[in-house]
Amino acid sequence: MNQPLLDARDLRVTFRIRREGDLPWTKPLGLQAVSGVDFTLAPGETLGIVGESGCGKSTLARALVGLVPATGRAVWTDGKDLLALPPSEFQRYRSDIQMVFQDPLASLNPRMTVGQIIAEPLTTHHPELTREEVKVRVKDMMDRVGLLPNQINRYPHEFSGGQCQRIGIARALIVRPKLVICDEPVSALDVSIQAQVINLLIELQAQFGMALIFIAHDLSVVKHISDRVMVLYLGRVMETAPTTELFSEPQHPYTQALLSAVPIPDPLLERAKRVIPLEGELPSPMAPPSGCVFRTRCPRARALCAEAVPPLTGADHRTACHFPGPLTEAEIEGALARTAARAEAARAATAA
Repeated sequence: MNQPLLDARDLRVTFRIRREGDLPWTKPLGLQAVSGVDFTLAPGETLGIVGESGCGKSTLARALVGLVPATGRAVWTDGKDLLALPPSEFQRYRSDIQMVFQDPLASLNPRMTVGQIIAEPLTTHHPELTREEVKVRVKDMMDRVGLLPNQINRYPHEFSGGQCQRIGIARALIVRPKLVICDEPVSALDVSIQAQVINLLIELQAQFGMALIFIAHDLSVVKHISDRVMVLYLGRVMETAPTTELFSEPQHPYTQALLSAVPIPDPLLERAKRVIPLEGELPSPMAPPSGCVFRTRCPRARALCAEAVPPLTGADHRTACHFPGPLTEAEIEGALARTAARAEAARAATAA
C-alpha cells in the first residue's frame, strides 16, 4: 500500500472553443475543463469524486483513460507517465484501466450481443485465447455480476437499465483491471437498482482487489462506497480527505454547502437543519473568476480571495482555501439574506 497505483500531478484538460460567427482565422477560446488536479490512488482504494455538473468530473475520468488529451503527469505503479506515452504504448495499459459509463444503454453497441460486448476487451487484449476459452470466461463473468449465462446471445435492448449497467461492469472487469473508473454509474437507475449496483461493485472490488474512482452527484452513495473523497469546482480541487473526516469536519465552504444539502431521512431533523446557500450562478469555465474560483459564491469571500489562487495544503486532509474552517452563524445568515434579496429582486423584475 506504500506504492501508489496512480499518482496524478497538475492534470489539465483544455478545449478549444469557436463561437458562432467567428472568422476562420480567429483564435479559438480556451476552456479549462480540468485545472491543476492532484491526487494519489492506492491499490484497492476507492476515491470518490463529487461536484456540481460541469465541474470537470467526467472530463478528468476520460483523460485518465486516454479519451481526451491532457497535460501534467499521471504516473502508473511501474513508474511510467501515462499522459506522456504514445497511443501505441498506452494501449498496453488499457486492460489495466477500464471504465463504466454513465448511460448504461447508450454505452453498449446495439448491434452486438451481450456475449460479444463483454468479450470485446478480452479478444482485444488477449488474442491468444481460443473462442471456447473466451466464451467460458464471459459466462463466468456474467454469473458474477448477476446475469444469466443463457442470456449471452441477447441484445442490449432486451435488458433493463440495471441489467445494462451490469453488462457494462462485466465488460470492464473481464480483463481483471487494476483500476476501474465509474462515471456516475447509478445516476440513471432507480434507487432500489442503485443499491444493487453499488453493492455489486463493492463485492467485486473485494474479489478482484481493484481500485475504484467513483464519480457521483449523490453524496450518500459516495459516503457509502469511498475511502477518500475529492471535491471539484470549476475543474479545481477544493478539498480532499478520508471519507469519514470530510463528512464530519468539512473545511472548505463549498464542501460545507454541498453536505448541508444532503437530505436527512428524519423529517424533524430535515426541517431543522441549516442549508448553506450557494450564492449566484455557476461562473462560465471560459471566464473563471480571478484568484479562488469559488469566491463569487462563497459566504466567506474576502479581498485576498480575488487576488491569489489558494494552494491545496494539508497532509491527509487537504483544502484549497485561504480561510478554511466551519462557517459561522453570521456568515450563513448573511448568505441567506443575500440569496433572499436576489430572489425578491428577480420577482420584482418579473412583475414589472
